[in-house]
Amino acid sequence: MTDTTTAPAVRGRGRTRARLLEAAAEVFAEVGLDAASVEAICDRAGFTRGAFYSNFGSKEELMLELTTQFAEQKLEQVTERVRELEATGEPLTATELVQRILDVAIDRRAGILLTSEIRTRAMRDPVLAQTYLAWQQGLTDRVSGVIAELTGTYGLRPRLPENDIARIILQTWEDTSAYAVIAGLDFEAMCTLVNERTAQLATALVDPA
Repeated sequence: MTDTTTAPAVRGRGRTRARLLEAAAEVFAEVGLDAASVEAICDRAGFTRGAFYSNFGSKEELMLELTTQFAEQKLEQVTERVRELEATGEPLTATELVQRILDVAIDRRAGILLTSEIRTRAMRDPVLAQTYLAWQQGLTDRVSGVIAELTGTYGLRPRLPENDIARIILQTWEDTSAYAVIAGLDFEAMCTLVNERTAQLATALVDPA
C-alpha cells in the first residue's frame, strides 16, 4: 500500500534532484568543471545550497551521478541499436557491428570532459576512487553482456573473456575521446577516430565464425 503522505515529498525530491543535475550539465558546458561552483549550480536550478546538500554530499558526488546518467543514456541507445540490427537478420562482421553501433554512442564534449574530470579527481580522493571503480565495473559488466549477446547472435568467437574485451574497449573509447577533445577535433572527426580505433580493437579481439 502506498503511503500517500510521503509520495508527494518523494516526487518533489526527485524533481529537485533532476533539476540540479540538469542545471549542473548546463553550467559545466558553459564555464567548465572547475569554475562550476555549487552556488552557480543552485542559482541556475533556482534552489538554495540547502536543497543541494540535501540531495548530494558534494559537487563530486553530483558529477559522478551525472556521468552515470550520460552512460545510461548511451547504453540504452546501444541496446536499442543492437535490437534493431538483430531484427534485420543481416550477417555482419565484428568491424561492421562496431561501425553500426558506435554511431549512436559517441559522447559529446561535455560528457567527455565530465568523465575525464571525475577520473582525475578519483586519483586524488580515495573515497571517490572506490565509488568510481564500482561505477566502472558496473559499466563494464553491462557492456560485457552486450558483447556476449552479439557474439552469440553473429557466431563470433572472442579471443578473451567478454568482460576483458568490454574493459579494453571502454578504456580505448575513453582515451580516444579525450585525445579528440585535446586535439580540437570537431564532432564528426571525433566520431570517425573513435569508430576506427574501436573497430580495429574488435577485429583484433574477435574471430569470425
